[in-house]
Amino acid sequence: MTTYGDVADVAGYPKQSRLVGRILATTTVEVPWWRVVNAAGKLVAGQPKIQAGLLGEEDVIVRGGRVVDAPIGRFSRNSPSAP
Repeated sequence: MTTYGDVADVAGYPKQSRLVGRILATTTVEVPWWRVVNAAGKLVAGQPKIQAGLLGEEDVIVRGGRVVDAPIGRFSRNSPSAP
């Protein structure tokens, strides 16, 4: 699990999280878009049920349209990188 801002930072475009969202929404390349959420853990507006289902298959816990726990990444309660 990661955020749009995290992806932008790693790609060398800090503060360009909206660009990451736009690319994920328009690319024809198969990418795991469902693993990217906003900084608060909120799912994408257009397909939250699909995203929640895909995340659930990866043992990510979603409640109220937000990621509350994930096996790895920013939203993992067991990870030292968790905020």
